[in-house]
Amino acid sequence: MKKYLLTGLLVWLPLAITIWVLKAILGTLDGVFAWLLSASQAVLPAAAYTPLELLKRVPGLGVIVMIVGLLLTGMFAANMVGQWWLRQGSRLLSHIPIVKSIYSSVKQVSDTLFSSSGNAFREAVLVQYPREGSWTIAFVTGKPGGEAAEHLHADYLSLYVPTTPNPTSGFFLMVPRQDVIALAMSVDEALKYIISMGVVAPPLHLSVRPRNQPG
Repeated sequence: MKKYLLTGLLVWLPLAITIWVLKAILGTLDGVFAWLLSASQAVLPAAAYTPLELLKRVPGLGVIVMIVGLLLTGMFAANMVGQWWLRQGSRLLSHIPIVKSIYSSVKQVSDTLFSSSGNAFREAVLVQYPREGSWTIAFVTGKPGGEAAEHLHADYLSLYVPTTPNPTSGFFLMVPRQDVIALAMSVDEALKYIISMGVVAPPLHLSVRPRNQPG
């Protein structure tokens, strides 16, 4: 009986968690969309109140609107006119006290993480953490810069060490390149390995890179 219960749990648990996460995301997007409609009702004529109320009750409409909005924003930002307007907007925000600190920091992080030309999360490596003899998987995010680089005279790498099973939180380390072991597994495979707490091991790659030579 216990064996069958555990087997059934292993079948349904991933599906239930997936549905729960998707439901939470859809609920958040619908909430944002409903807030935008409420804000519109405050400035639009009273005749538009009823149609906007009906739109609030359409399930999943917020997700569709958000996806369309992201696509239109991406198309606008991909041409020269859109890039000019984005530069003007960034320049304006960078001159507003408090706002400029938050905006510039978030923009730098997002550009690093999501830019196709960036170095963030391009490679998985092994590093000793939190003590010598204890190893974990980390991701190379680049090389130390600024004042930190001035005090590190050897060849160092910037690493992000994610926590498990939630890899969105973690630790930032600056480690000598010689103390890092490059892995042939992809970033996606490494993330699955971390999220599963080592249960779902990636396949062994035949073309393993030489030790201590992350790209």
